[in-house]
Amino acid sequence: MTDGRRLVLLSALMLFVELALIRWAGSNVVYLSYFSNFVLLGSFLGIGIGFLRAGARVDLFPWAPVALTGLVAFVLVFPVEIDRRGDQLIYFGSAQATGLPTWVTLPVIFLATAAVLATIAEGVARTFAKFAPLEAYRLDIAGSIAGIVGFSALSFMHAPPVVWGVAAAAGFLITLPRPSDQHKAPLARRLPLAHLALAGLVLLLAVESVQPGHSWSPYYKVTATERGEGDDSSVIVDVNGIPHQVIQSTARRNAREPIYFLSYERAPENPLRDVLVVGAGNGSDVAIALQNGAQHVDAVEIDPRLQELGDQLHPERPYADARVEVHITDGRAFLEHTDKRYDLILFALPDSLTLVSGQSSLRLESYLFTTGAMEEAREHLSPGGVFAMYNFYRQDWLIDRLAGTLEQAYGHRPCIDTIEGTAGLALLTTGVDETAVDCRERWSARTENPPPPVDDDYPFLYLREPGLPGFYLLTIALILLASVLLIRAASGPLKRMAPYGDLFFMGVAFLLLETKNVVQFALLFGTTWFVNALVFAGVLLSVYIAVEVARRVRLPRPQVLYFALLAAIAVAFLVPNAALLALSPVPRFIVAVVLAFAPIFLANLVFAQRFADVSASTVAFGANLLGAMIGGLLEYLSLIVGYRPLLLVTAGAYGLAFLLGRRHLARVPVRV
Repeated sequence: MTDGRRLVLLSALMLFVELALIRWAGSNVVYLSYFSNFVLLGSFLGIGIGFLRAGARVDLFPWAPVALTGLVAFVLVFPVEIDRRGDQLIYFGSAQATGLPTWVTLPVIFLATAAVLATIAEGVARTFAKFAPLEAYRLDIAGSIAGIVGFSALSFMHAPPVVWGVAAAAGFLITLPRPSDQHKAPLARRLPLAHLALAGLVLLLAVESVQPGHSWSPYYKVTATERGEGDDSSVIVDVNGIPHQVIQSTARRNAREPIYFLSYERAPENPLRDVLVVGAGNGSDVAIALQNGAQHVDAVEIDPRLQELGDQLHPERPYADARVEVHITDGRAFLEHTDKRYDLILFALPDSLTLVSGQSSLRLESYLFTTGAMEEAREHLSPGGVFAMYNFYRQDWLIDRLAGTLEQAYGHRPCIDTIEGTAGLALLTTGVDETAVDCRERWSARTENPPPPVDDDYPFLYLREPGLPGFYLLTIALILLASVLLIRAASGPLKRMAPYGDLFFMGVAFLLLETKNVVQFALLFGTTWFVNALVFAGVLLSVYIAVEVARRVRLPRPQVLYFALLAAIAVAFLVPNAALLALSPVPRFIVAVVLAFAPIFLANLVFAQRFADVSASTVAFGANLLGAMIGGLLEYLSLIVGYRPLLLVTAGAYGLAFLLGRRHLARVPVRV
């Protein structure tokens, strides 16, 4: 195998394993469903250490399969799930958890992730160092694109973890050095251990994948468990170890959870010609709409596997009804792209239990409950139409926030129905015409100083006040401390990175820029896994094009590129999301792509021009990757200021890169 092909394969393997760990670890450790950024940070730390170790005497890459199998074994032996209490839905994961305590599980996973990616990255870095810096970077990006395409393809096919394991094992088998090619006996003795570890990896994941009732969606590990017999039977659906839905007959549900039916009682004169159900899930709310005379139902569900389970197992077969049209997409995106008007719009328990991606604090449903979303829903109501939403809200302040959002959108207080002793189960109902709702009780604030509504720039519904919770602050401090100690212990003095301070801050800024694109495209086109994958692929493709341009074209002076980059960031900051949402889909896509990827392209022209001139490519790239880890930590600032101001932090980081790298700016650029 040529060195070029080897570098592409190793880079693909590295990104594939990183994505798989983010996805898989969160399915078995409930904490990571909300903090998948934790795995990403460990990955960046490990990759940075691996590149800094490229010149070390001992090659750790043959130990990568052992480290990966050890991490998988730990997670499977000590999974963290939520215990169900009674028959009610566990919302937001606030219940007794099984497994080891948080303070044990999260540090172990963080350190183990760093170890896995450090060993793989060392294999990448040792091959990386054989090329001129810019050529090495080009091949690395090509491999990364292949890695994300491969993982996205498996997500599309709902592949179980054993398939991910087989793909990773194949990558290792191709890229591990052969004992016959080595002159040192210790390596020859280690390779059989690596092969045994790969066999163990596939076996562990195979055992998990064939567990009864287990299946995989692009978002969750889904577990369906049958309970009871005959008319008393039901199917309990858990996702990522958290009780999520119950599939049962509507007659049985009416007897136990009447709030599912109250939205129809609150609108007795509603003709129900067209009904929209967002969060259709297994189909229970669709079945109830049909029973109440709905002539047509648009059923919107983001997770294809949950809808499939309802199609297969729901006793009333609502999805087989000719009056029902299924849409597998994000609810906010559906509202933004449809021209239909509805007599009833129902947000039916649309609570996700995971984040959009591994590098943001955005949840799948975050953009459904902003002021912009509520106003969009109002615009899709027919004259006399009704909007209703219900959930197990758990906290009175959360009910107050959502009711206040509806009051702001509709101009009057919504109706409220609550069920005592059910973890804050409440129904909020309103309409453009206040008389369209048969209201038994108007909402009034239940808490002192209720929190204000959230908007599209600050969509953190479940955070009562802007700020960093104590757990986040402690986690960030420990990550920083562990990072400094690990970098010093594993890769030598930190002063080796001193000449590349500008590349470090480029890494900080680039991660924030990438995060901004992820969350903006989630708002504009949906929080689906597919949109997320397209954004990451688009970012990598933009990077690759920038590198190719830098290799073939005489670039302007660095000062000019920095000016153009900061100007592009300024334009992206000044154009509000509301202006983009007002555009029709095709112009919106074109403008969004230009605003999002122009800074990415220019940033990588700056990076490529600087990187082509470095004397130690692996140390320079390691500094850049460790900067990206700090950028991942700075993403938590969004919990204080929202996402838009992060562009100012991005511009500041590029400004620091400019100042630290100013001694390179006077050089006349040459074709690389």
